[in-house]
Amino acid sequence: MAGSLLQPLTRRTSDIVRVVVATVVLVAVVVTSLVTRGEWEALERSVSDIVGVLSPGVSNVVYIVYGVSILALPFTILIGLIGARRWKLLGGFVAAAFLAAFALSISGTGLSAPNWHIDESTRIDTLLSQFLDDPRWIAIVAAVLTVSGPGLPTKWRRTWWTLLLAFIPIHLVVSTVVPARSLLGLVVGWLTGAVVVWVVGTPALEVPLASAVRVLDRRGISVTSFTVLSPAGRGPLVLSAASDDATPEVVVELYGLNQRSGGALSQGWRVATFRPSETAPLHASLQRAVEHRALMSIAIGDLALAASTPLAVASLERGWMLYAHSAARGELLEPERGSDVHAVWRSLGELHSRQISHGDLRAAELRVSEGTATFDGFGAAELGATDAQLQSDVAQLLLTTAAIYGDGPSVTAAVDTLGEDVVLAASGRLTRAAIPRRVRSAVPEAKKVMTTVRDTVLDRTGATSITTEKVTRFTRNQIIQLVLLFALVYVAYPFFSAVPTFVTELGSIDWRWAAAGLAVSALTYVGAAAALWACASGLVSFKNLTIMQVANTFAATTTPAGVGGLALSVRFLQKGGLGVTRATAAVALQQSMQVITHVTLLVLFSVVAGTSAELTKFVPDPTVLYLISGVALGVLGTVLFVPTLRRWLRTAVRPQLAEVTRDLLELARDPRRFLLIVLGCGATTLGAAFALWVSIEAFGGGTTFVTVTVVTMIGGTLASAAPTPGGVGAVEAALIGGLAAFGLPASIAVPSVLLYRVLTCWLPVFLGWPTLRWLGKKEMI
Repeated sequence: MAGSLLQPLTRRTSDIVRVVVATVVLVAVVVTSLVTRGEWEALERSVSDIVGVLSPGVSNVVYIVYGVSILALPFTILIGLIGARRWKLLGGFVAAAFLAAFALSISGTGLSAPNWHIDESTRIDTLLSQFLDDPRWIAIVAAVLTVSGPGLPTKWRRTWWTLLLAFIPIHLVVSTVVPARSLLGLVVGWLTGAVVVWVVGTPALEVPLASAVRVLDRRGISVTSFTVLSPAGRGPLVLSAASDDATPEVVVELYGLNQRSGGALSQGWRVATFRPSETAPLHASLQRAVEHRALMSIAIGDLALAASTPLAVASLERGWMLYAHSAARGELLEPERGSDVHAVWRSLGELHSRQISHGDLRAAELRVSEGTATFDGFGAAELGATDAQLQSDVAQLLLTTAAIYGDGPSVTAAVDTLGEDVVLAASGRLTRAAIPRRVRSAVPEAKKVMTTVRDTVLDRTGATSITTEKVTRFTRNQIIQLVLLFALVYVAYPFFSAVPTFVTELGSIDWRWAAAGLAVSALTYVGAAAALWACASGLVSFKNLTIMQVANTFAATTTPAGVGGLALSVRFLQKGGLGVTRATAAVALQQSMQVITHVTLLVLFSVVAGTSAELTKFVPDPTVLYLISGVALGVLGTVLFVPTLRRWLRTAVRPQLAEVTRDLLELARDPRRFLLIVLGCGATTLGAAFALWVSIEAFGGGTTFVTVTVVTMIGGTLASAAPTPGGVGAVEAALIGGLAAFGLPASIAVPSVLLYRVLTCWLPVFLGWPTLRWLGKKEMI
């Protein structure tokens, strides 16, 4: 035997899944026990009353019989391991028992030792109660059974697990132990045993080479030695079998327990994430999957397109499966043999003409022999393949052959063989989601190669664009929208809690002022659109840009710091025809002008209001200001002294600031455009202030527009630093506090601010969700 048969810990899929499931169950048991702690004793009394038909004598008999069985179980397994001299498994047995007992012995005061005194018991039922009433014993039994279970006969393993699980219901009848403690011991033991199995291993990991030799011998293949070609991991353990006679080389693939679980998880993931047409029928077991591969090899072999011939398929001991086939014939694809690319595409065309897809067209699965291309693998092959699977084959082979021969020869050979329409349609699958990861991983710089192949297909076919094929159930935009929707529900919760108070105050509202506030709120979107339209030099539709501002409110409110709104604006400008740099610069310019206009108006209205003394109520405590200044200076010093951050400041931040400055200087030389941007930014700021003033008037008034403007700008600025999306909670608190500081009664300030937020935030947010989806359907974002 040459090579290692050991499977790395990261590839023991079954063991990892067992540990994860045991951890989840343990967390569930602990949480439910804490929540329902007071209900367990009542449950035990209720069940005891229902099943209390057993007499004390019969209860003692049940207790003794079950107790003897559960007490003898670990010792029976221990004796069996010693007799069979399975020392490695014995080490795992002892380690699992010790760790399970140790885990449940930890208490708030330290370690609590078990009180098991065999010599002090005068009756057998009192002796057994020391063990049965202690959850540490059930943990020990569960741990050792988990470790040794794979090495036990199936009948004994199932019987003992049934006996072990009966521990909990029996306690409801004949014991005083709270069932939650028994359940906790059972789960802790299972988790401990699962971890030990993962680290130490189980008999199922032992490769049944002797059984494989016997199976091959019955097929007339006498094996003298094995050489490991590929260790077990994501795929099977691949061995090369050698013999003394003239028998050709035989390749043996062995699939174990972990390949079975990994395949099941992979199939489940594809079913959950990919559309049904993209997913092959599920295999009910590992045996069916291996048999399917062998049958597909036979079917493709009948077309003289298979590079190998199946020789044996058999079930081995401990759940292993064997698949033996001849060594692949022919030579791998080489760039020097440029004519082979046409042979490969001709063979794929022949395969597709029989409605057969391959599904795994990596370079390692392609051979050329005497001018004919053949295939190997067939693990993902399908007979009666769908159009989606056939197109996937074409996309995979475009990627693989382009990496070997170049995109030009590959696309030319594909078009000459399959036709322009087929190649153009399949090119829509040259994406990360549509190309399987195993195929992409086999191609260096796969993303770059896919891009160049798509461009070459456009040039070769004369098409104007390639429609990207949707292969997953959920697109990236749908996932983002779902996250935003959950975020909206989260940030809206504080508003919902204030709804009853707000509804009560609506009885005194003047609806004419409320309607005026709604109209003013709508005009702020026109102002924001005008400013951004002027910053983009009028290169996009002003009407669509105004509609986008409504969706922008939704994106900005449901993401912290409003980054969603900025990203949406950049994306809209890109779709409108601007480049990435130009779109980013336009949004940055608009934001810069918004800040400058906001500060200018704040200073102007503060002077007009004559409230310099009152403005100190908005200034934080000096300690907070000192702390902020210290943090800012620390950040600045870190940036200046760390070379990486200094380089980032020079290469990333400085060019952006220089570009914004340049845009501002150019803007100053264009008065009409400059005036439009200033008016748009001013309309946004003053429109929000006017909406709040109108909301106050709707509930009776009591302050001036100048005062409200100062409160809106200062309160909004302070609340913009809040970590909550859209400043929810912080905006309301800042505005209510600001109005109270200027003498407005709380009975008017609170409902006024709530009405203002409904008009300027929540109503546009709920309208923004369908608007965002409409923009997506129209491909404007």
